[in-house]
Amino acid sequence: MRLWHKIAIGSAAGIFLAGAALLALEAADRAFPPPLDKAAVVSPEVLDADGQLLRAFATPEGRWRLKTVVADVDPQFLRMLVAYEDQRFYDHRGIDIWALGRASLQFVRNGHIVSGASTLSMQVARLIEPRAERSFSAKLLQLARAVQIERRLSKEEILDLYLTHAPYGGNLEGVRAASLAYFGKEPRRLTVAEAALLVALPQLPERRRPDRNLEAAQEARKRVLDRVAVAEAVGDGEAERAEAVAIPPRRLQLPALAAHVGEAALRKEPLVLKHRTTLKKQVQQGLESVARAATTKLGPKLSLAMVMADAQTGAIVGEVGSADYFDASRSGWIDMTRVNRSPGSALKPFIYGLAFEQGLVSQETIIEDRPADFFGYRPRNFDMSYQGDVTVREALQLSLNVPAVKLLDAVGPSRLLVRFRRAEVRPVLPPNETPGLAIGLGGVGITLKDLVQLYTALANRGQPARLGDGVTGTPGKIDGEPLLEPVAVWNVADILSGVIPPAGAPQRGIAYKTGTSYGYRDAWSVGYDGRYVLGVWVGRPDNSAVPGLTGYGTAAPILFEAFAKSGIATTPLPRPPAGAVRIAQAELPISQRRFALNASGLLVASGREPAPQIVYPPEGAHIDLGAKGGDLSPLLLKLQGGRAPFRWLANGKPLPDLSRRRTQQWLPDGGGYSKLTVIDSAGRAASVGVFID
Repeated sequence: MRLWHKIAIGSAAGIFLAGAALLALEAADRAFPPPLDKAAVVSPEVLDADGQLLRAFATPEGRWRLKTVVADVDPQFLRMLVAYEDQRFYDHRGIDIWALGRASLQFVRNGHIVSGASTLSMQVARLIEPRAERSFSAKLLQLARAVQIERRLSKEEILDLYLTHAPYGGNLEGVRAASLAYFGKEPRRLTVAEAALLVALPQLPERRRPDRNLEAAQEARKRVLDRVAVAEAVGDGEAERAEAVAIPPRRLQLPALAAHVGEAALRKEPLVLKHRTTLKKQVQQGLESVARAATTKLGPKLSLAMVMADAQTGAIVGEVGSADYFDASRSGWIDMTRVNRSPGSALKPFIYGLAFEQGLVSQETIIEDRPADFFGYRPRNFDMSYQGDVTVREALQLSLNVPAVKLLDAVGPSRLLVRFRRAEVRPVLPPNETPGLAIGLGGVGITLKDLVQLYTALANRGQPARLGDGVTGTPGKIDGEPLLEPVAVWNVADILSGVIPPAGAPQRGIAYKTGTSYGYRDAWSVGYDGRYVLGVWVGRPDNSAVPGLTGYGTAAPILFEAFAKSGIATTPLPRPPAGAVRIAQAELPISQRRFALNASGLLVASGREPAPQIVYPPEGAHIDLGAKGGDLSPLLLKLQGGRAPFRWLANGKPLPDLSRRRTQQWLPDGGGYSKLTVIDSAGRAASVGVFID
């Protein structure tokens, strides 16, 4: 009985001690967990709309460490990795006892290390908690960490960590970064030769870098391919064929597209690791290649910007903010797609569109291109010459200034700006200036992005689209009234699609308009087909003059080349809507055969002077003057006919002065309904009711 009693006591003590040891180990595990949080530090990525990598940013310590998961990698690479590094990876719990015993026995027999026993879990432990010394205590800690990691993570999650953190020489970490740097592609589809090299490099990454020691890289890859387990994993004869494949001797630059969009994304959401944009990688590559080529031809200190957008969805599919982001001589860090500059003649299509919409002209209406004086404003053509009588179609295609100003005078500058607000675009007027006729020739500031947003209406039957910012902004169609009616839009497109392409450029079936700002400071070209709008700006970021810089000679060739290099097939322009037709001049009604103003500035078909008529604002119009914000803008009043001088009344209260001009400004007291009346010297009156918003 004493023996059994002793055995029972001993067993109980053993169980107690074992339990105590387990509890101690559990407590130690909780008190000293593996530093898995360090593994979360990876390179932020900027992706295109399809999830393709546009660019990545280095980690704070300067590493290219792209987060990689098993699904990102070729399955054959994974089979080769496990076969070479850790054949029993899916069976052990962090430590391969058989491999450890084999390595220990070989060490005792030979006096030095013959083969390792490090599992992938142990390698992950070393990668996330690196130690400079290679001591026995460091190895014991690595073994313990491997067990801890196995308790917390699945096998796939452990592989994810290895694929993300494995060293590949220099500042490259992870399979994705290495595949992009050495092969120029994502690791989803790897050849046997490529996979073998990626398996071999992490063991001695600095010694085996292909760009530094090609021979060592070849020998390491051969060692992987010669392993029996690897040969079995890749199939009969594949290893032998892979050994004959050359290894790339150079390290490539990682994708670095859309620099300005990427920087904006990082500033807006600095804690986000993957930034999805609306850009398309193929389009972005095409636009940037055109920008690089153009830079060599533009001359010093000149920059350029491009925006390409889907007119139906509003998505920006390509954006170049400068000629070269890193070129300080061109101020490449400035995103010129967001800077207000004078658009030159690029706004003229919208003036003509309003004139078409109001029935003032048709394409074949005759309009004079001769010197004219608009109350002291004397516009001149770009080449300082005049064409005489031209059709409206010719006037827009030749971008003649005097006809455009005549039409703007007829439709009203304020009305043009109100239409722009329908597209959520507000051009910037000079300080203390009210809307005037100079708008038609570039007398406002507008960004390239906003200009493209306006042109989406011309590509989309008059309905503009909101572009967003390419990152966090939400693109989409803008609800509300169209910027222009479909028939007017068709007339503009029919004219602009007939503009001759620049020398050497193929006819692509696009409609386009150019613009050159005063003093040769900005060159513009905006083109569109039935789906996409592309805008190009060229100039100096410091707004200095550039002699010889023109929209047609400088920006238009870039526009056509960028359309070609974007990789997007041309979509035909929209079909003519009901009622859209080009009428011959002889078949036009008498009132539309010639656009002319009488001595009083009235649009007439005969010489008789009718009673006064308020032509702007129109009856019942809702006019946004900023009443909701409390900062009202003045309203431009315009009349035709009548005999000067004129007396204006607002809600029955006379404005301060009589006027001999047919334009007047009125600053409302507030929002809501107002009645405006004008009385001429003959006592004839006209009134309209409007709503001030």
